[in-house]
Amino acid sequence: MRDLLPSAVAVAVAGPADWSGALLPAERAALGDRAVPSRRRDFTAGRVCARRALTVLGLPATPVPAGADRAPVWPAGVVGAITHTRDYCAAAVAHAADVRAVGIDAERHRPLTPGVRRKVCRPDEEADLARLPSGLPWPTVLFSAKETVYKVWYPLVGTWLGFPDARITLDPDAGTFHAEIAPARLAAAPVPDPPSSMTGRFAVDDDLIRTAAVLARR
Repeated sequence: MRDLLPSAVAVAVAGPADWSGALLPAERAALGDRAVPSRRRDFTAGRVCARRALTVLGLPATPVPAGADRAPVWPAGVVGAITHTRDYCAAAVAHAADVRAVGIDAERHRPLTPGVRRKVCRPDEEADLARLPSGLPWPTVLFSAKETVYKVWYPLVGTWLGFPDARITLDPDAGTFHAEIAPARLAAAPVPDPPSSMTGRFAVDDDLIRTAAVLARR
């Protein structure tokens, strides 16, 4: 994930030991006692990475619990995001004085089922995908980009952003994507100046798809 983000963002990627690492008390309380093993494993790796990324940023390795919406609760003055998929986990953090929001996502190479694809891809995006070079799982790249866009949008706006609400354009030559937020969603936003667009980067390596986006301070 480091290669997709600017230097102002600190990144940590999970190693083998991080999936069974130690949680701090506030993190254990946020996870709860009834979490299934897979959820516990992913949550643990995410929090270990989050705390390590905070130290890379020059901050103490303070707890990163979860809110009622299950989103990470970052220390004051910090923005960040966590992603995990099978055998991959990463966290990215930045000083809020430098970056408004950061989003990251990782997915394994899996074709979207027809039902999921209909939910994720708008008709205009399907037309774009048909023109892209063959051989890569472009619908899954688009899905990952929308997950990243949501992780940028939600901490700033606090409202849901559905798959049709972000119009994604992929540039396979540059390894970038551009997102335009639907005007109706912008008009309904409960905060002033919601992000109307953003540009991010993506990479497809071996069995892994990664996407990332940063909303910089003006």
